[in-house]
Amino acid sequence: MTGKDAAGGGLRERKKRATRAALTEAAVRLAAEHGADHVTVEAISAAAGVSVRTFFNYFDSRDDAFVVVDADVGARVRRSLLDAPADLTPLEALREALAAELAEAERQHELWTLHAEVLRAAPHLLVRSLGAQMADEAGLAEVVAQRIAAGTREGAAAHSSGGEGRAPGLYPRLLAAVAGTAVRVSVQHWCDRQDEDVPFADVFREVFALLAAGLPAPGR
Repeated sequence: MTGKDAAGGGLRERKKRATRAALTEAAVRLAAEHGADHVTVEAISAAAGVSVRTFFNYFDSRDDAFVVVDADVGARVRRSLLDAPADLTPLEALREALAAELAEAERQHELWTLHAEVLRAAPHLLVRSLGAQMADEAGLAEVVAQRIAAGTREGAAAHSSGGEGRAPGLYPRLLAAVAGTAVRVSVQHWCDRQDEDVPFADVFREVFALLAAGLPAPGR
């Protein structure tokens, strides 16, 4: 995803992720107030309490700071998916991996809402965000294929070309795409029902329960 650092452990990496998070939050809040086109790298850096030089250690351009709220989430989901218990189905393993990340997103609800508003107001940023999501989706499909191939003898066929680094098969691609849609629908539905005080986790798990059941028609 957008940004130069890879996710990692240790104090140094945690500090780097904290700095990038501060820059992203500053960028989003400034863009929500003034419009993305009126926000400068200097203003973002000052709001985050770092230098302009530090900004460019994390982002190649100003617009990169607006594209995603958490640039490491995709890598964490992929790692969690690979590390999930072997007795979970790919859908269940992906549900649990996403649930862990979305719990943090719920705590940052205001920031994620502002981010959505910024993207809607700036079509060129929305296009870049969609591109980042598609890249994440492709990476997720590859990991789904790896998990299937590692878990079952016949699962290797899910990797249609059968070799490392080649395109995953239909099932991994479909699951990755459906998961992205499920997350988006869960967030939108939850935001629309804020006045009902419905926990986001309940909405998210209901969406995945419907998927696991094969999307039966309501009332049946």
